[in-house]
Amino acid sequence: MRFSAPHSVEDVMTKNVVAVAPHARFKDIVAAMGRWSVTAVPVVDDERRVVGVVSEADLLRKEEVRGTDPSRVDQLPRPDAESSGAVRAEDLMSAPPVTVRAGATLPHAARLMARQHVKRLPVVDAHGVLKGIVSRADLLRVFLRSDDDIAAEVQDLVDRLFADSRPGVRVDVEDGVVTLGGTVGDSSLVAVVGRLAGSVEGVVDVRCEFARPTPAGAADDR
Repeated sequence: MRFSAPHSVEDVMTKNVVAVAPHARFKDIVAAMGRWSVTAVPVVDDERRVVGVVSEADLLRKEEVRGTDPSRVDQLPRPDAESSGAVRAEDLMSAPPVTVRAGATLPHAARLMARQHVKRLPVVDAHGVLKGIVSRADLLRVFLRSDDDIAAEVQDLVDRLFADSRPGVRVDVEDGVVTLGGTVGDSSLVAVVGRLAGSVEGVVDVRCEFARPTPAGAADDR
Protein backbone atom coordinates (compact mmCIF):
# COMPACT_ATOMS: atom_id res chain seq x y z
CA MET A 1 0.00 0.00 0.00
CA ARG A 2 1.27 3.49 -0.84
CA PHE A 3 0.70 6.66 1.10
CA SER A 4 -2.02 8.72 -0.58
CA ALA A 5 -0.82 12.02 -2.01
CA PRO A 6 -1.99 15.08 -0.06
CA HIS A 7 -4.89 16.89 -1.64
CA SER A 8 -4.20 20.18 -3.35
CA VAL A 9 -6.53 23.13 -3.87
CA GLU A 10 -7.22 21.86 -7.38
CA ASP A 11 -8.74 18.68 -5.93
CA VAL A 12 -11.43 20.47 -3.93
CA MET A 13 -12.04 23.76 -5.75
CA THR A 14 -15.17 24.64 -7.69
CA LYS A 15 -14.21 24.75 -11.37
CA ASN A 16 -17.32 26.36 -12.82
CA VAL A 17 -16.95 29.91 -11.54
CA VAL A 18 -19.13 32.92 -12.25
CA ALA A 19 -16.95 35.96 -12.89
CA VAL A 20 -17.61 39.50 -14.05
CA ALA A 21 -15.74 41.96 -16.24
CA PRO A 22 -14.34 45.22 -14.84
CA HIS A 23 -17.10 47.19 -16.60
CA ALA A 24 -19.92 45.07 -15.11
CA ARG A 25 -22.54 47.31 -13.52
CA PHE A 26 -23.70 47.21 -9.91
CA LYS A 27 -27.11 45.67 -10.61
CA ASP A 28 -25.62 43.06 -12.95
CA ILE A 29 -23.20 41.97 -10.23
CA VAL A 30 -26.02 41.67 -7.70
CA ALA A 31 -28.07 39.68 -10.22
CA ALA A 32 -25.15 37.31 -10.93
CA MET A 33 -24.61 36.68 -7.22
CA GLY A 34 -28.29 35.93 -6.74
CA ARG A 35 -28.53 33.68 -9.79
CA TRP A 36 -25.54 31.57 -8.77
CA SER A 37 -26.10 31.79 -4.99
CA VAL A 38 -22.61 33.13 -4.28
CA THR A 39 -21.44 35.89 -1.98
CA ALA A 40 -18.48 37.09 -4.05
CA VAL A 41 -17.33 37.08 -7.67
CA PRO A 42 -13.86 37.42 -9.19
CA VAL A 43 -13.34 40.29 -11.60
CA VAL A 44 -11.39 39.21 -14.69
CA ASP A 45 -9.89 41.01 -17.67
CA ASP A 46 -10.23 39.99 -21.31
CA GLU A 47 -7.68 37.19 -20.82
CA ARG A 48 -9.44 35.80 -17.73
CA ARG A 49 -6.75 37.12 -15.39
CA VAL A 50 -8.11 37.93 -11.95
CA VAL A 51 -7.79 41.66 -11.25
CA GLY A 52 -10.04 41.91 -8.20
CA VAL A 53 -12.94 40.47 -6.21
CA VAL A 54 -16.35 41.98 -5.52
CA SER A 55 -18.02 40.65 -2.39
CA GLU A 56 -21.34 41.35 -0.71
CA ALA A 57 -19.42 43.54 1.75
CA ASP A 58 -18.13 45.66 -1.12
CA LEU A 59 -21.65 46.09 -2.47
CA LEU A 60 -23.12 46.86 0.93
CA ARG A 61 -20.77 49.82 1.40
CA LYS A 62 -22.81 51.61 -1.26
CA GLU A 63 -26.08 50.75 0.49
CA GLU A 64 -24.71 51.94 3.84
CA VAL A 65 -24.13 55.46 2.54
CA ARG A 66 -27.46 55.69 0.72
CA GLY A 67 -29.32 58.72 2.07
CA THR A 68 -26.22 60.07 3.81
CA ASP A 69 -25.90 63.84 3.71
CA PRO A 70 -23.55 64.61 0.76
CA SER A 71 -21.57 66.94 3.00
CA ARG A 72 -20.75 63.98 5.27
CA VAL A 73 -19.64 61.57 2.53
CA ASP A 74 -16.19 63.17 2.44
CA GLN A 75 -15.86 62.40 6.17
CA LEU A 76 -16.37 58.66 5.66
CA PRO A 77 -13.44 56.22 5.49
CA ARG A 78 -11.96 56.40 1.98
CA PRO A 79 -13.23 52.96 0.75
CA ASP A 80 -16.77 53.87 1.84
CA ALA A 81 -16.59 57.34 0.32
CA GLU A 82 -15.32 55.95 -2.98
CA SER A 83 -17.97 53.21 -3.02
CA SER A 84 -20.75 55.73 -2.54
CA GLY A 85 -20.46 56.72 -6.20
CA ALA A 86 -19.23 53.42 -7.63
CA VAL A 87 -21.38 51.72 -10.23
CA ARG A 88 -18.94 49.33 -11.94
CA ALA A 89 -16.97 46.31 -10.77
CA GLU A 90 -13.61 48.01 -11.27
CA ASP A 91 -14.66 50.71 -8.79
CA LEU A 92 -16.32 48.38 -6.30
CA MET A 93 -13.82 45.51 -6.21
CA SER A 94 -11.15 44.79 -3.63
CA ALA A 95 -7.75 44.90 -5.32
CA PRO A 96 -5.16 43.58 -5.62
CA PRO A 97 -6.95 40.23 -5.29
CA VAL A 98 -5.91 37.58 -2.78
CA THR A 99 -5.50 34.43 -4.86
CA VAL A 100 -4.04 30.93 -4.50
CA ARG A 101 -2.37 28.61 -6.99
CA ALA A 102 -4.12 25.38 -8.00
CA GLY A 103 -1.24 23.24 -6.74
CA ALA A 104 -1.16 24.79 -3.26
CA THR A 105 -1.81 22.54 -0.27
CA LEU A 106 -5.05 22.80 1.68
CA PRO A 107 -3.26 23.96 4.88
CA HIS A 108 -1.60 26.75 2.87
CA ALA A 109 -4.98 27.90 1.52
CA ALA A 110 -6.52 27.75 5.00
CA ARG A 111 -3.71 29.86 6.48
CA LEU A 112 -4.03 32.37 3.65
CA MET A 113 -7.77 32.73 4.24
CA ALA A 114 -7.24 33.23 7.97
CA ARG A 115 -4.42 35.74 7.49
CA GLN A 116 -6.30 37.79 4.89
CA HIS A 117 -9.71 37.45 6.61
CA VAL A 118 -11.46 36.12 3.51
CA LYS A 119 -13.93 33.26 3.11
CA ARG A 120 -12.93 32.18 -0.41
CA LEU A 121 -10.02 32.47 -2.80
CA PRO A 122 -9.91 32.65 -6.60
CA VAL A 123 -7.66 29.85 -7.87
CA VAL A 124 -5.24 30.90 -10.58
CA ASP A 125 -2.45 29.46 -12.71
CA ALA A 126 1.09 30.83 -13.02
CA HIS A 127 -0.18 33.66 -15.22
CA GLY A 128 -3.00 34.72 -12.90
CA VAL A 129 -5.68 33.19 -15.12
CA LEU A 130 -8.81 32.07 -13.25
CA LYS A 131 -9.11 28.28 -12.87
CA GLY A 132 -11.63 27.96 -10.07
CA ILE A 133 -12.56 29.15 -6.61
CA VAL A 134 -12.05 27.52 -3.22
CA SER A 135 -14.09 28.22 -0.10
CA ARG A 136 -13.79 27.33 3.57
CA ALA A 137 -16.38 24.60 3.04
CA ASP A 138 -14.25 23.09 0.26
CA LEU A 139 -11.24 22.88 2.57
CA LEU A 140 -13.30 21.05 5.19
CA ARG A 141 -14.30 18.26 2.80
CA VAL A 142 -11.23 16.20 3.70
CA PHE A 143 -12.71 15.72 7.17
CA LEU A 144 -15.55 13.74 5.58
CA ARG A 145 -13.08 10.98 4.79
CA SER A 146 -14.20 7.65 6.27
CA ASP A 147 -12.64 6.22 9.43
CA ASP A 148 -11.76 3.06 7.52
CA ASP A 149 -9.76 4.99 4.91
CA ILE A 150 -7.93 6.92 7.61
CA ALA A 151 -7.20 3.75 9.57
CA ALA A 152 -5.78 2.04 6.48
CA GLU A 153 -3.34 4.87 5.80
CA VAL A 154 -2.27 5.18 9.43
CA GLN A 155 -1.81 1.40 9.61
CA ASP A 156 0.52 1.64 6.64
CA LEU A 157 2.58 4.22 8.52
CA VAL A 158 2.72 1.94 11.55
CA ASP A 159 3.77 -1.05 9.48
CA ARG A 160 6.65 0.91 7.99
CA LEU A 161 7.90 2.45 11.22
CA PHE A 162 7.42 -0.53 13.50
CA ALA A 163 8.43 -3.30 11.13
CA ASP A 164 9.76 -5.40 14.01
CA SER A 165 6.92 -4.92 16.47
CA ARG A 166 3.82 -4.17 14.40
CA PRO A 167 1.82 -7.12 15.78
CA GLY A 168 1.83 -5.22 19.08
CA VAL A 169 0.63 -1.90 17.65
CA ARG A 170 -3.08 -1.08 17.59
CA VAL A 171 -4.73 1.55 15.35
CA ASP A 172 -8.28 2.65 16.12
CA VAL A 173 -10.12 5.50 14.40
CA GLU A 174 -13.44 6.95 15.50
CA ASP A 175 -14.91 10.15 14.06
CA GLY A 176 -11.49 11.06 12.69
CA VAL A 177 -9.73 10.66 16.05
CA VAL A 178 -6.82 8.20 15.80
CA THR A 179 -5.83 6.19 18.85
CA LEU A 180 -2.50 4.38 18.71
CA GLY A 181 -1.88 1.75 21.36
CA GLY A 182 -0.13 -1.48 22.20
CA THR A 183 3.52 -2.15 22.87
CA VAL A 184 6.47 -1.03 20.76
CA GLY A 185 10.08 -2.08 20.87
CA ASP A 186 11.51 1.30 19.84
CA SER A 187 9.88 4.00 21.96
CA SER A 188 11.82 6.73 20.12
CA LEU A 189 9.46 6.24 17.16
CA VAL A 190 6.30 6.97 19.14
CA ALA A 191 6.53 10.75 18.70
CA VAL A 192 7.37 10.28 15.03
CA VAL A 193 4.35 8.11 14.26
CA GLY A 194 2.14 10.49 16.22
CA ARG A 195 3.21 13.44 14.06
CA LEU A 196 2.90 11.45 10.85
CA ALA A 197 -0.57 10.19 11.79
CA GLY A 198 -1.62 13.77 12.48
CA SER A 199 -0.61 14.75 8.95
CA VAL A 200 -2.92 12.17 7.37
CA GLU A 201 -5.81 13.96 5.70
CA GLY A 202 -9.08 13.73 7.57
CA VAL A 203 -7.44 13.18 10.98
CA VAL A 204 -8.99 15.37 13.67
CA ASP A 205 -6.71 14.36 16.56
CA VAL A 206 -4.14 11.70 17.51
CA ARG A 207 -3.89 9.98 20.88
CA CYS A 208 -0.87 7.83 21.72
CA GLU A 209 -1.51 5.22 24.37
CA PHE A 210 1.51 3.01 23.90
CA ALA A 211 2.68 0.88 26.81
CA ARG A 212 6.34 0.96 27.72
CA PRO A 213 8.19 -2.17 26.62
CA THR A 214 9.13 -4.58 29.39
CA PRO A 215 12.92 -4.42 29.98
CA ALA A 216 14.78 -7.59 29.05
CA GLY A 217 15.23 -9.86 32.07
CA ALA A 218 12.65 -7.99 34.13
CA ALA A 219 10.56 -11.10 34.59
CA ASP A 220 13.57 -12.96 36.06
CA ASP A 221 14.20 -10.21 38.63
CA ARG A 222 10.78 -10.52 40.19
